[in-house]
Amino acid sequence: MAKRIDISGLHAYYGAVHAIEDISMTIEPRSVTAFIGPSGCGKSTFLRTLNRMHEVIPGARVEGKVMLDDEDLYDPSVDPVAVRRLVGMVFQRPNPFPTMSIYDNVAAGLKLNGVRRKSQLDDIVEESLQGANLWNEVKDRLGKPGAGLSGGQQQRLCIARAIAVQPQVLLMDEPCSALDPISTLAIEDLIDKLKAQYTIVIVTHNMQQAARVSDRTAFFTIAGTGKPGRLIEVDDTSKIFTNPEQKATEDYITGRFG
Repeated sequence: MAKRIDISGLHAYYGAVHAIEDISMTIEPRSVTAFIGPSGCGKSTFLRTLNRMHEVIPGARVEGKVMLDDEDLYDPSVDPVAVRRLVGMVFQRPNPFPTMSIYDNVAAGLKLNGVRRKSQLDDIVEESLQGANLWNEVKDRLGKPGAGLSGGQQQRLCIARAIAVQPQVLLMDEPCSALDPISTLAIEDLIDKLKAQYTIVIVTHNMQQAARVSDRTAFFTIAGTGKPGRLIEVDDTSKIFTNPEQKATEDYITGRFG
């Protein structure tokens, strides 16, 4: 079941560096929310706070609340590993496990979670590859290395790996930036299909992509060098791109700065 995310008063730090400041917003279930803004404004940092990946960096910390439905992800009783099962992540560059087969790449998280029965693994691997729109391309070579696939296929393999453990949320950090236009289109089509089942959040530098794939768009920026990133505006994507409330958003979208 896709889940709603409510963020309130969120600050993120890398040691003494204040990376993002006082972010509050809601991310609706079964929708795609795009984060846009200039480089260095904290989009990827904010994305990583949503599944506690931020804190794997020494000295990194978060203040504020991230609620997944009724659960505070930063409550001391909550296991970060369990959070990352619920909130999956797809990174900028495809990162299949290089020594593993296509099959084992998809099954890796399942095995970590205690799934051992071969017939169950087979079913979930096939279902996940179908979900990532990759099954027909790889079904006859599941034993071949995942790293031998093309870049676009590797990224879809990483999406299959992420959805195999049945998360409720999928985070995507510039998932198409290393891909050619045809592979990018395949990933965008896949995102459109996956939102029927998942809450999806995507960071992108490509504003046309944000306009194509997202239901809502959040614009972030920074006031200057060394200043923390801030959320300037979040709204329906059509409104952000045609009639934003804030002049800074309009200036960025029309290319007047950033």
